[in-house]
Order: sequence, then C-alpha cells, then structure tokens
Amino acid sequence: MKRLLALSALAATLALPAAAQDRISLMLDWFVNPNHAPIVLARELGYFDAAGLEVELITPSDPNDPPRMVAAGRVDLAISYQPQLHLSRHNGLPLRRVGTLISTPLTCLVVLADGPVQEFADLKGGKVGFAVAGVQEVMLDAMLAHHGMAPGDVEQINIGWSISPAVMSGQVDGVIGAFRNFELNQLQIEGVEGRCFYPEAEGVPAYDELIYVANPDRMDAAVLARFLEATAQAANYILNQPEAAWQMFSATATELETELNIRAWADTWPRFATRPAALDAGRYARFEAFLAQAGATPGGLAVEELALDISTAGQGQP
Repeated sequence: MKRLLALSALAATLALPAAAQDRISLMLDWFVNPNHAPIVLARELGYFDAAGLEVELITPSDPNDPPRMVAAGRVDLAISYQPQLHLSRHNGLPLRRVGTLISTPLTCLVVLADGPVQEFADLKGGKVGFAVAGVQEVMLDAMLAHHGMAPGDVEQINIGWSISPAVMSGQVDGVIGAFRNFELNQLQIEGVEGRCFYPEAEGVPAYDELIYVANPDRMDAAVLARFLEATAQAANYILNQPEAAWQMFSATATELETELNIRAWADTWPRFATRPAALDAGRYARFEAFLAQAGATPGGLAVEELALDISTAGQGQP
C-alpha cells in the first residue's frame, strides 16, 4: 500500500504543469558574436530558467532595424548603441536605455600602423571613411577639433561596412567606426598591423557602447529586471572563468569557432558590464550635451528621457 501511495504521489507530481515562464523577444544588433556572450551564457548556464524567463534571440537582416522594431512593439528588447539612442530619441522613437551590455567604447578610428598616419594630425589632407552616417561623422569632427582641425581638413567618404578592405587597399587613410575588438584583429589575420585612435581620448565623451533599449510604454520593468540580473550572473561567470566561458559560448554554434572570434574574445570579455542595470546618469547627460554642442541634435533631453534604472523592479519575482 505504501508503495502504491508513493507511485501515485510521483505520478501526480509528474502530471503537474511546468511553471509558467515569462517570454522576452530580444533583437540583437547583428549576427551572434562574442559581444553577445552574457546573453547566450545566461541561457546555457540556466540563469534565464532560474529567473522564470524564456528568451528568444532574433538576428536582424538590417543592423538599423533593432531600435525601430522595439519602438514599434515588434520585439520586447533590442541591442543598440548609446550614441544611436540619442539620435533615435530626437527622431521621436519611444525608447529608453534599460541596461548595458558593454560599458566602454569599442569604436575607434583605425589606420595602418606602418602607414602615413603616425599622429592624428597626419590625417590633414587625407581621406577618412565612415561606416554609418550621423554619429560617426560627429565623432570624427570632434576628434579633428581636438587637434585644431576643421571637418573640411579631411575628405570624408561613406564606405559602408567595408572597413578593413578600405584601409588595407589605401582607399582611405583611416576609418572611423571600426570596432577595436574586431577590425584590429581582422587586419592582423590579413597580415597587416593596424592602430586605433580612441574617441574617448580625442575629445569625445566616454559612452556605453552596447545597451539594451525598450519601449517604456510597452515594457514590463519587473521582467526586464530579472533578465538583467540573469545576464549579470553570466557576465560575472565570464569574468571569473573566461576560458571556460569561451568554450561554452563557442560550442553553441560552429560559425563562432573562427580565428577572428577567438582573437576578439580576448579583447571583449573584460568589457562586459557586470552590473548591467546600473545607470551612469552623468554619462548620458554629457553625451547629450556633446551632440547638441556639435549641432547634431537640438539637445535638451533629460536623462530620464534617455535612460532608466530598473534595477529594483524585479525584486520578489522568481
């Protein structure tokens, strides 16, 4: 009889429905790469499950899509860039930064290490390419001004995403918009040494490179807070065990197991935000003022119109 009761209890337990999970759709800024490791590892390590979350990762066909998609309510969350957020808000998109993925700038102006540009002033009279019109041009102009030059002192050329080839072929003397954790490694793999001029050292305020943005009118702050806490756990796992983290991350897709991604990993993992919900309000105020002073935006947006701190919204949840 005791055995029958035990079996009945076990059957009743197995028949119970699984605990409901909150679903989040997250659109990446581009294809999966080492920049996204905390998100992927939060899934692989079970942190999302423990937080009662089911997270759907979506790769955009166009890297300009994520902010528009989240603003329109097509996805719950998207990865974007702090500089792009300021422009998006001034263009009327209902977005807020709700978390940070990579809290240091990655963009740089890359040149050939043995090329004609040995100092920033050597760019005068040369050609500089940019990948995305808008913020990158503003950054370049600020960097030029930092060295007493005007925008017209260089020829600015839109080269799209052909960053490394444009530099290696001599089409341009430098490119603003290169990612220091990818383009420098790509050049090196091609047998060419590159060098970066860093915007934050050349007159541009420091900013958060990769951020999570949401529509404040549609978001569930408590659910997003649990998402951020899960990715914080993953970021700290990476910080403590970078090699094991790489092995786990790269095993999730064969296309990650490339020489470029292996090299990029070493330059990326120290930059992950281990407190992704934490908000540096001064950083957003300074960059808003910088864009206004440069004439890129009319300025005037308060920090709360750009970024939110939702770090306590998930307390008491699974």
